Amino acid sequence: MSDQIAIPCILMRGGTSKGPYFRMEDLPADPAERDRVLLSVMGSPDVRQIDGIGGADTLTSKVAMVGRSSRPGVDVDYLFAQVSVDKPIVDTGPSCGNILAGVGPFAIEAGLVPARDGETRVVIYNINTDSLIEARVRTPGGRVAYGGEARIDGVPGTAAPVRLSFMDIVGSKTGRLLPTGNAIDVIDGVEATLIDVAVPMMILRAADLGKSGDETPAALDADRAFFARLEALRREAGRLMGLGEVADKVVPKAAILSAPSAGGHVRARYFVPHKTHAAMAVTGGLCIATAAMLEGSVADGLAIRPAGDDREILVEHPVGLFDVALLTRGSGTALEVVSGGAVRTARMLMRGEVFARA
Repeated sequence: MSDQIAIPCILMRGGTSKGPYFRMEDLPADPAERDRVLLSVMGSPDVRQIDGIGGADTLTSKVAMVGRSSRPGVDVDYLFAQVSVDKPIVDTGPSCGNILAGVGPFAIEAGLVPARDGETRVVIYNINTDSLIEARVRTPGGRVAYGGEARIDGVPGTAAPVRLSFMDIVGSKTGRLLPTGNAIDVIDGVEATLIDVAVPMMILRAADLGKSGDETPAALDADRAFFARLEALRREAGRLMGLGEVADKVVPKAAILSAPSAGGHVRARYFVPHKTHAAMAVTGGLCIATAAMLEGSVADGLAIRPAGDDREILVEHPVGLFDVALLTRGSGTALEVVSGGAVRTARMLMRGEVFARA
């Protein structure tokens, strides 16, 4: 009897993240056993993840689980897991919009969704956030195309675009755009906008934490006093947002904002939450863009707000710009988010079997 379990999977890059994609039917149904398998597959807990396929980084220690959906009008269900690198933790609380970019292509490659000639529309139910997303994938001749002209900052070269349209993204975990009802809350003397669009977030002004906002991820990560302060604020933000004790959770996420300097509408540094994101998360970008357009938020005086309700918002991040298509109604605490969209890319890197300890 083998002391290893072979599990079919496809290793994919989704946006600026990377990880194994599994069919749900190929993983244990019991959540505890499933998490044990995922820790083994990724090689956690170990700072190098040397005994697994994790990349020893938050952005490359992610897992997508995809299965056929029984929901009317939905093609596949998607469950995301953030696997801690150095702790035995598998967190299915948050979602990941970058990994989401690979769900449509994976669903087609895995035979879960039939491809159409030209373009295939894949409707995805995100279990993590109880929300729907439409992905449009290029499929000339009924096959997924990975080559193309789309470029996203944080990924070298170009690739075929995967167009994501997010539906019902407000209140992903809390049920409200502003969980406290306020555009600004004060936490330990620091003003914060607590907002939930695609992902719950605590958004602060960089200057209020002694930062300029243009620091590199490495520089921020090296400032442990800054992260200790940020974490203390985040834990209280979680309580105020109705998320309970969040010490061992990755939501709410956090970001600091400053005035744009490279052609965008706002500059941001996004935290995941105990490390600085090398670029920008899709869900985080949607939430930050919304906060930037919210009058009365911490973005007042920092963000450039285009006129109108149907806007293209450019969020500056450490390696470029993140483009958000945002349709809203109203203003201030009465702001309504009708829809949000983004263009990402994805690429299949390897397919076969990965081995977990039995």
